[in-house]
Amino acid sequence: MNIIWSPLAIDRTAEIAAYIAQDKPSAAEKWINAVFSKIEQLESSPGIGRVVTEIRNDQFRELIYGNSALYIALKNNKYLFLQFDTVSRYCR
Repeated sequence: MNIIWSPLAIDRTAEIAAYIAQDKPSAAEKWINAVFSKIEQLESSPGIGRVVTEIRNDQFRELIYGNSALYIALKNNKYLFLQFDTVSRYCR
């Protein structure tokens, strides 16, 4: 199964990694590797993640990694990595 990253997902991932790297570059590298590992799990376990019931379409899923949510969609036998966000962004 192919995994396609949206431009928004790439940008958000880069922003978060840059923010982490300000304090500890090695932690940012570790975080990026963990995000890639989480996304790659879709290849072997395509049904993982919570169905995003708010959207009311079971093709949209949410994967949680730490305090972050990765939003994906299954379309034409490909996973689209749509968005990446931190939970803390909504807890202000």
